[in-house]
Amino acid sequence: MINRSTLVRAMAEAMRLAATRLPPDVEAALRAAKDDETEPIAVEQLRVSLENARLAQDAGGLVCGDTGFPLFFVTSGNGATIEGGFGTLWEAARKATRCVTDECYLRPTMVDPLTRHNPGDNCGPGMPKVELRFEGDGEGLEIVAAPKGGGSEIFGTFYRMLFPSDGETGIMKFVLDSVRDGCYAGKICPPAIIGVGIGGTADLCVKMAKEAAVLRRVGTPHRDSEIDALERRLVAAIKELGIGPMGSKGRNAVMAVHIETALTHTAALPVAVNAQCLVGRRWTATVGADNTITYAG
Repeated sequence: MINRSTLVRAMAEAMRLAATRLPPDVEAALRAAKDDETEPIAVEQLRVSLENARLAQDAGGLVCGDTGFPLFFVTSGNGATIEGGFGTLWEAARKATRCVTDECYLRPTMVDPLTRHNPGDNCGPGMPKVELRFEGDGEGLEIVAAPKGGGSEIFGTFYRMLFPSDGETGIMKFVLDSVRDGCYAGKICPPAIIGVGIGGTADLCVKMAKEAAVLRRVGTPHRDSEIDALERRLVAAIKELGIGPMGSKGRNAVMAVHIETALTHTAALPVAVNAQCLVGRRWTATVGADNTITYAG
Protein backbone atom coordinates (compact mmCIF):
# COMPACT_ATOMS: atom_id res chain seq x y z
CA MET A 1 0.00 0.00 0.00
CA ILE A 2 1.22 3.51 -0.85
CA ASN A 3 1.28 5.77 2.19
CA ARG A 4 -0.10 9.33 2.37
CA SER A 5 3.29 10.65 3.44
CA THR A 6 4.94 9.00 0.43
CA LEU A 7 2.49 10.72 -1.92
CA VAL A 8 3.16 14.14 -0.40
CA ARG A 9 6.91 13.63 -0.58
CA ALA A 10 6.80 12.42 -4.19
CA MET A 11 4.55 15.24 -5.37
CA ALA A 12 6.53 17.94 -3.60
CA GLU A 13 9.91 16.75 -4.83
CA ALA A 14 8.68 16.25 -8.40
CA MET A 15 7.30 19.80 -8.41
CA ARG A 16 10.51 21.22 -6.93
CA LEU A 17 12.61 19.45 -9.58
CA ALA A 18 10.26 20.59 -12.34
CA ALA A 19 10.60 24.20 -11.20
CA THR A 20 14.39 24.13 -11.06
CA ARG A 21 15.55 21.92 -13.96
CA LEU A 22 15.09 21.67 -17.69
CA PRO A 23 13.87 18.22 -18.73
CA PRO A 24 16.67 16.52 -20.72
CA ASP A 25 14.57 16.25 -23.89
CA VAL A 26 13.72 19.96 -23.76
CA GLU A 27 17.34 20.94 -23.22
CA ALA A 28 18.38 18.79 -26.21
CA ALA A 29 15.68 20.40 -28.35
CA LEU A 30 16.79 23.91 -27.39
CA ARG A 31 20.40 23.08 -28.24
CA ALA A 32 19.28 21.69 -31.61
CA ALA A 33 17.28 24.87 -32.24
CA LYS A 34 20.32 27.00 -31.38
CA ASP A 35 22.42 25.06 -33.90
CA ASP A 36 19.67 25.49 -36.51
CA GLU A 37 19.32 29.27 -36.15
CA THR A 38 21.30 31.73 -38.28
CA GLU A 39 19.84 35.00 -36.99
CA PRO A 40 22.21 36.46 -34.34
CA ILE A 41 19.43 37.62 -31.99
CA ALA A 42 17.73 34.23 -32.19
CA VAL A 43 20.98 32.44 -31.38
CA GLU A 44 21.63 34.79 -28.46
CA GLN A 45 18.12 34.28 -27.07
CA LEU A 46 18.67 30.53 -26.99
CA ARG A 47 22.17 30.85 -25.55
CA VAL A 48 20.89 33.02 -22.70
CA SER A 49 17.95 30.68 -22.03
CA LEU A 50 20.24 27.67 -21.80
CA GLU A 51 22.70 29.56 -19.60
CA ASN A 52 19.92 30.71 -17.27
CA ALA A 53 18.72 27.11 -16.96
CA ARG A 54 22.24 25.92 -16.12
CA LEU A 55 22.68 28.60 -13.47
CA ALA A 56 19.29 27.75 -11.95
CA GLN A 57 20.16 24.08 -11.72
CA ASP A 58 23.60 24.75 -10.24
CA ALA A 59 22.19 27.12 -7.61
CA GLY A 60 18.89 25.35 -6.96
CA GLY A 61 16.97 28.38 -8.23
CA LEU A 62 13.96 28.65 -10.51
CA VAL A 63 14.45 27.87 -14.18
CA CYS A 64 11.80 30.56 -14.81
CA GLY A 65 10.39 33.16 -12.44
CA ASP A 66 6.78 32.47 -13.45
CA THR A 67 5.94 29.10 -11.93
CA GLY A 68 2.35 29.48 -13.10
CA PHE A 69 -0.29 26.81 -12.56
CA PRO A 70 0.50 23.77 -10.32
CA LEU A 71 -0.57 20.69 -12.30
CA PHE A 72 -0.26 17.00 -11.43
CA PHE A 73 -0.94 14.17 -13.88
CA VAL A 74 -1.24 10.80 -12.14
CA THR A 75 -1.29 7.41 -13.87
CA SER A 76 -2.18 4.48 -11.65
CA GLY A 77 -1.94 0.77 -12.21
CA ASN A 78 -5.20 -1.10 -11.66
CA GLY A 79 -3.64 -2.96 -8.73
CA ALA A 80 -2.51 0.13 -6.83
CA THR A 81 -3.83 0.79 -3.33
CA ILE A 82 -3.45 4.06 -1.45
CA GLU A 83 -3.78 4.74 2.26
CA GLY A 84 -7.15 6.44 2.66
CA GLY A 85 -8.22 5.68 -0.92
CA PHE A 86 -7.64 7.54 -4.16
CA GLY A 87 -9.25 10.71 -2.79
CA THR A 88 -5.99 11.08 -0.86
CA LEU A 89 -4.32 12.17 -4.09
CA TRP A 90 -6.03 15.57 -3.94
CA GLU A 91 -5.20 16.02 -0.26
CA ALA A 92 -1.56 15.08 -0.95
CA ALA A 93 -1.39 17.48 -3.89
CA ARG A 94 -2.59 20.36 -1.72
CA LYS A 95 -0.07 19.55 1.03
CA ALA A 96 2.75 19.22 -1.49
CA THR A 97 1.81 22.47 -3.22
CA ARG A 98 1.65 24.38 0.07
CA CYS A 99 5.04 22.99 1.04
CA VAL A 100 6.74 23.86 -2.26
CA THR A 101 5.13 27.33 -2.26
CA ASP A 102 6.30 27.95 1.31
CA GLU A 103 9.82 26.97 0.24
CA CYS A 104 9.60 29.49 -2.67
CA TYR A 105 9.90 26.90 -5.44
CA LEU A 106 6.41 27.94 -6.53
CA ARG A 107 5.39 31.58 -6.53
CA PRO A 108 1.90 32.25 -5.10
CA THR A 109 0.27 33.14 -8.41
CA MET A 110 -3.16 31.50 -8.03
CA VAL A 111 -5.95 33.95 -7.22
CA ASP A 112 -9.74 34.03 -7.14
CA PRO A 113 -10.89 34.88 -10.70
CA LEU A 114 -13.42 37.49 -9.56
CA THR A 115 -12.24 39.00 -6.28
CA ARG A 116 -8.53 38.51 -7.18
CA HIS A 117 -7.95 37.41 -3.58
CA ASN A 118 -4.67 35.52 -3.27
CA PRO A 119 -4.70 32.71 -0.68
CA GLY A 120 -0.89 32.77 -0.71
CA ASP A 121 -0.38 29.02 -1.07
CA ASN A 122 -1.65 28.26 -4.60
CA CYS A 123 -4.49 26.19 -3.13
CA GLY A 124 -8.20 26.70 -3.63
CA PRO A 125 -11.07 25.60 -5.86
CA GLY A 126 -9.59 23.61 -8.76
CA MET A 127 -5.97 24.18 -7.74
CA PRO A 128 -3.68 22.37 -7.63
CA LYS A 129 -5.14 20.47 -10.55
CA VAL A 130 -4.93 16.67 -10.41
CA GLU A 131 -5.71 14.48 -13.43
CA LEU A 132 -6.04 10.75 -12.69
CA ARG A 133 -6.17 7.86 -15.12
CA PHE A 134 -5.71 4.11 -14.84
CA GLU A 135 -3.44 2.09 -17.12
CA GLY A 136 -2.09 -1.45 -16.88
CA ASP A 137 -2.21 -3.91 -14.00
CA GLY A 138 0.66 -2.57 -11.91
CA GLU A 139 0.56 -1.58 -8.25
CA GLY A 140 2.41 1.72 -8.50
CA LEU A 141 1.81 5.31 -9.55
CA GLU A 142 3.45 7.63 -12.04
CA ILE A 143 3.10 11.29 -11.03
CA VAL A 144 4.06 14.06 -13.45
CA ALA A 145 4.40 17.49 -11.86
CA ALA A 146 4.11 20.38 -14.30
CA PRO A 147 4.23 24.01 -13.13
CA LYS A 148 2.82 25.53 -16.32
CA GLY A 149 3.76 29.16 -16.89
CA GLY A 150 1.10 31.83 -17.22
CA GLY A 151 2.30 33.23 -20.53
CA SER A 152 2.02 29.97 -22.45
CA GLU A 153 -1.40 29.24 -20.93
CA ILE A 154 -2.89 32.72 -21.26
CA PHE A 155 -1.61 33.56 -24.72
CA GLY A 156 -1.15 30.06 -26.11
CA THR A 157 -4.62 28.54 -25.74
CA PHE A 158 -6.97 28.52 -28.75
CA TYR A 159 -10.12 26.61 -29.67
CA ARG A 160 -12.27 26.55 -32.79
CA MET A 161 -15.05 24.42 -34.17
CA LEU A 162 -14.19 23.92 -37.83
CA PHE A 163 -16.41 22.50 -40.53
CA PRO A 164 -15.63 18.88 -41.45
CA SER A 165 -15.04 20.08 -45.01
CA ASP A 166 -12.15 22.27 -43.74
CA GLY A 167 -10.19 19.05 -43.31
CA GLU A 168 -6.44 18.90 -42.85
CA THR A 169 -5.88 22.19 -44.67
CA GLY A 170 -8.18 23.99 -42.23
CA ILE A 171 -6.50 22.36 -39.26
CA MET A 172 -3.06 23.42 -40.46
CA LYS A 173 -4.19 27.00 -41.06
CA PHE A 174 -5.73 27.23 -37.59
CA VAL A 175 -2.56 25.88 -35.94
CA LEU A 176 -0.31 28.22 -37.95
CA ASP A 177 -2.51 31.22 -37.11
CA SER A 178 -2.47 30.25 -33.42
CA VAL A 179 1.31 29.92 -33.34
CA ARG A 180 1.75 33.26 -35.07
CA ASP A 181 -0.65 35.01 -32.67
CA GLY A 182 0.90 33.36 -29.61
CA CYS A 183 4.48 34.14 -30.63
CA TYR A 184 3.88 37.84 -31.24
CA ALA A 185 6.30 39.76 -28.99
CA GLY A 186 7.31 36.44 -27.44
CA LYS A 187 4.05 36.12 -25.48
CA ILE A 188 4.25 32.31 -25.12
CA CYS A 189 8.04 32.37 -24.60
CA PRO A 190 8.98 30.40 -27.72
CA PRO A 191 10.44 28.02 -28.82
CA ALA A 192 7.24 26.36 -27.63
CA ILE A 193 5.93 22.83 -27.55
CA ILE A 194 2.60 23.03 -29.35
CA GLY A 195 -0.11 20.60 -28.31
CA VAL A 196 -2.99 20.10 -30.71
CA GLY A 197 -6.26 18.34 -29.90
CA ILE A 198 -8.44 17.22 -32.79
CA GLY A 199 -11.91 15.75 -32.25
CA GLY A 200 -13.95 14.83 -29.21
CA THR A 201 -16.16 17.34 -27.43
CA ALA A 202 -15.00 20.90 -26.75
CA ASP A 203 -13.67 20.08 -23.28
CA LEU A 204 -11.99 16.85 -24.40
CA CYS A 205 -10.41 18.62 -27.36
CA VAL A 206 -8.78 21.28 -25.17
CA LYS A 207 -7.71 18.64 -22.61
CA MET A 208 -5.98 16.62 -25.34
CA ALA A 209 -4.13 19.71 -26.53
CA LYS A 210 -2.94 20.51 -22.99
CA GLU A 211 -1.71 17.00 -22.29
CA ALA A 212 -0.02 16.73 -25.69
CA ALA A 213 1.92 19.91 -24.94
CA VAL A 214 2.83 19.08 -21.35
CA LEU A 215 3.29 15.32 -21.12
CA ARG A 216 4.80 14.00 -24.33
CA ARG A 217 8.57 14.16 -24.53
CA VAL A 218 10.07 16.16 -27.37
CA GLY A 219 11.47 13.92 -30.07
CA THR A 220 9.05 11.06 -29.42
CA PRO A 221 7.31 10.19 -32.71
CA HIS A 222 3.55 9.77 -32.73
CA ARG A 223 2.38 6.15 -32.66
CA ASP A 224 0.22 6.77 -35.77
CA SER A 225 2.38 7.29 -38.88
CA GLU A 226 -0.18 9.58 -40.55
CA ILE A 227 -0.41 11.87 -37.53
CA ASP A 228 3.38 11.80 -37.20
CA ALA A 229 3.60 13.00 -40.82
CA LEU A 230 1.11 15.81 -40.10
CA GLU A 231 3.15 16.91 -37.07
CA ARG A 232 6.26 17.07 -39.25
CA ARG A 233 4.47 19.09 -41.93
CA LEU A 234 3.29 21.55 -39.31
CA VAL A 235 6.79 22.00 -37.86
CA ALA A 236 8.18 22.58 -41.35
CA ALA A 237 5.44 25.12 -42.13
CA ILE A 238 5.98 26.98 -38.85
CA LYS A 239 9.69 27.33 -39.66
CA GLU A 240 8.63 29.26 -42.77
CA LEU A 241 6.76 31.88 -40.71
CA GLY A 242 10.04 33.66 -39.99
CA ILE A 243 9.47 33.68 -36.22
CA GLY A 244 12.23 32.62 -33.88
CA PRO A 245 12.95 32.37 -30.13
CA MET A 246 11.10 34.87 -27.93
CA GLY A 247 9.38 36.32 -30.99
CA SER A 248 12.60 37.38 -32.71
CA LYS A 249 13.28 36.87 -36.41
CA GLY A 250 14.28 33.26 -37.00
CA ARG A 251 13.14 29.70 -37.72
CA ASN A 252 12.44 28.08 -34.38
CA ALA A 253 9.18 29.34 -32.94
CA VAL A 254 8.46 25.77 -31.86
CA MET A 255 10.43 22.76 -30.66
CA ALA A 256 7.71 20.31 -31.60
CA VAL A 257 4.06 19.89 -32.53
CA HIS A 258 2.26 17.10 -30.66
CA ILE A 259 -1.19 15.98 -31.81
CA GLU A 260 -3.81 13.86 -30.05
CA THR A 261 -7.15 12.85 -31.55
CA ALA A 262 -10.52 11.47 -30.46
CA LEU A 263 -13.71 10.42 -32.21
CA THR A 264 -16.12 13.28 -32.74
CA HIS A 265 -19.60 13.99 -34.09
CA THR A 266 -20.04 13.56 -37.83
CA ALA A 267 -21.01 17.26 -38.12
CA ALA A 268 -18.02 18.49 -36.13
CA LEU A 269 -14.30 19.17 -36.46
CA PRO A 270 -13.16 20.66 -33.14
CA VAL A 271 -9.52 21.74 -32.93
CA ALA A 272 -7.62 23.13 -29.94
CA VAL A 273 -4.09 24.44 -29.49
CA ASN A 274 -2.22 24.70 -26.21
CA ALA A 275 1.37 25.92 -25.94
CA GLN A 276 4.05 24.93 -23.46
CA CYS A 277 6.84 27.50 -23.05
CA LEU A 278 10.52 26.99 -23.82
CA VAL A 279 11.45 25.62 -20.39
CA GLY A 280 8.90 22.80 -20.84
CA ARG A 281 8.73 22.14 -17.12
CA ARG A 282 7.75 18.63 -16.08
CA TRP A 283 9.29 16.04 -13.77
CA THR A 284 8.12 12.52 -13.01
CA ALA A 285 7.97 10.66 -9.70
CA THR A 286 7.42 6.91 -9.94
CA VAL A 287 6.03 5.48 -6.71
CA GLY A 288 6.20 1.73 -6.05
CA ALA A 289 3.82 -0.32 -3.93
CA ASP A 290 6.68 -0.62 -1.42
CA ASN A 291 6.78 3.20 -1.12
CA THR A 292 10.04 3.60 -3.01
CA ILE A 293 10.25 6.74 -5.17
CA THR A 294 12.36 7.39 -8.26
CA TYR A 295 12.53 10.67 -10.16
CA ALA A 296 13.19 11.37 -13.84
CA GLY A 297 12.94 14.30 -16.23
